[in-house]
Amino acid sequence: MKNHLTLLLVFTFTIFSFAQKKTEPTPKEIQLAETLKETYPDDHVASESENYHISFEYNKKTEKVEVLETITKKLISLDSRADIQVYSFYNGESEIESFEIKYKTDRDADFYIKDEAMKSDDLFHNDARVKYTNIDFPLKGYRYQIETVKRYKDIKYFTSLYFNDDYPAVKKTFTIAIPNWLDLELKEMNFDGFPIQKSVKANEDTDGKIHTFIIENVPAMFDDSSAPGPSYIYPHILILAKSFTIDAVKTNIFESTQDLYNWYKTLVNSLENDNTDLQEKVVELTQDAATDEEKIKNIYYWVQDNIRYIAFVDGIAGFKPDEASQVFKKRYGDCKGMANLTKQMLIEAGFDARLTWIGTNRIAYDYSTPSLSVDNHMICTIYTNGEPTYLDGTEKFNAYKEYANRIQGKQVLIENGDEFILNIVPKTAANFNKETVNYNLSLENEQLSGTVSKTFNGESRSGLLQYLSQLQTDKKDTFLMWYLDGGDSNIKVTDIITSNLTDREIPINIDYNITINNAVSSFDDTMYIDLDLEKELSGYNFEKRKTDYVFDYKKHLESTTTLKIPDGYKIGSLPKDIAISNDNYNLKVSFTQTDTTIIYKKDFEITESVIKKDGFNEWNDFIKNLNSVYNEQITLTKQ
Repeated sequence: MKNHLTLLLVFTFTIFSFAQKKTEPTPKEIQLAETLKETYPDDHVASESENYHISFEYNKKTEKVEVLETITKKLISLDSRADIQVYSFYNGESEIESFEIKYKTDRDADFYIKDEAMKSDDLFHNDARVKYTNIDFPLKGYRYQIETVKRYKDIKYFTSLYFNDDYPAVKKTFTIAIPNWLDLELKEMNFDGFPIQKSVKANEDTDGKIHTFIIENVPAMFDDSSAPGPSYIYPHILILAKSFTIDAVKTNIFESTQDLYNWYKTLVNSLENDNTDLQEKVVELTQDAATDEEKIKNIYYWVQDNIRYIAFVDGIAGFKPDEASQVFKKRYGDCKGMANLTKQMLIEAGFDARLTWIGTNRIAYDYSTPSLSVDNHMICTIYTNGEPTYLDGTEKFNAYKEYANRIQGKQVLIENGDEFILNIVPKTAANFNKETVNYNLSLENEQLSGTVSKTFNGESRSGLLQYLSQLQTDKKDTFLMWYLDGGDSNIKVTDIITSNLTDREIPINIDYNITINNAVSSFDDTMYIDLDLEKELSGYNFEKRKTDYVFDYKKHLESTTTLKIPDGYKIGSLPKDIAISNDNYNLKVSFTQTDTTIIYKKDFEITESVIKKDGFNEWNDFIKNLNSVYNEQITLTKQ
């Protein structure tokens, strides 16, 4: 028995060793990995090939068109070791039918596949799930094959195919088999400048056509912060399912914007909207209001202040608003639930309020493209005197008739009975968000001291209020002190006076006294002074960026520092003025002098919130000059 066991162990080890050896990379595979590493130096893993096969089926039971997406990826390690996570998301409107990891020998790799609900710290449940596993590449040139099959139970949720992914691909192929009974448009987005090969041929197996798209040497998605939404910068295919015809009966899916609106309305019309629980609160908020505008503000601000925003973006629940009464009771909701609560409370107060769909500035499309990919947000529109005002309860400190940059200029789809209204959210200029800073300083015993006054408007104000609101009461003074001294132990801030930091309708004003050590040094009869504490934009160098840079909002900073020249001294040298102006920004730094003062001004106006890649050279040249100004000290010499 012992001999038999020994033989079995030897045999098993031999088989394992043989299998292990067959999975090890060959010299050719190692050479391929080294070549790919030269092409993709920042990546640890690449796809030798990726094949997506898309087909469509009609489900007679549900009377919906389903999508079957089969993906095969051949991954190779570009480094001596790499660890990655592979995954596939699904929800109540889709399912993962197969998720397999194989060695290059086509043998199953023994990785444990996890299937978990998406976790969130917010107080809600959603139907989003993920299948995933962590896989390791022990050697350069090591290869795995990833095979997944995902079924979408309703074609309307299958909206796009992107050529770029987590890893670079040597070759990527989309094969889309469209049957004759399905009217489907493949809308090409951002194809210009990319070598995408396209072909169409008859489907020999079934009636219909096979569309093929091939791209080679496609990089991974960029890892830039503050980048535009992917729909702006990556080549992709929008899947526009218009209609299908079964047994001579045509059924519209999203053939037009009206079809998209009709589907949204079916979700809205299914709501009960029993407002009994809201009525007492509405009366409380409006009974002492002197004007209609005051009533609207009271309701809008109450929603902002009392309903916690959460994200819920999956399945039908990603498109269907929650009952207003439920949001009211729970005191939390997603954008749709908050919009519906705002609407219902305003209706109870006697106003014409309507749900409104919108895509934020993360999305490149408008409603001329009827697809679920066109919007990602919901707000409420109220009509007063025939004019619309947009109310976004998720923007906690936006005042009435103020709009966040993320929705400015974006098209909205407004409820209007069986029809709809298309409109545009107004834009504001950079000056609306103006920050004003005034330093009045004097110099004594190599120490700067004086007074500071700061004013914040628009989104610079609402952003600061939002942050302060998230802090515990006993932490706010500490944060404000840190915010003003920058965490620098050489700066002492005292006697802080602020405006009302809970009033979203007025600018924030902060006045305080300041003392600054180590900003002045003396040698012989010359003093060297570092006059700039903030050094705004100093780190905004875009030499290594691969995508446009998107600011949170348009900005306008006007900073003035006035330094009183001490008796017995005169100005030795001042940095040179610099300025640049174009359609996207106006940036100026200047120094002036009188007999008794030096006046240092910065006027930075970002008129458009996006700095384009083709303007990076001009921008970077200015930032280089700006940093030279920041690094150059003012000199005063003894008379």
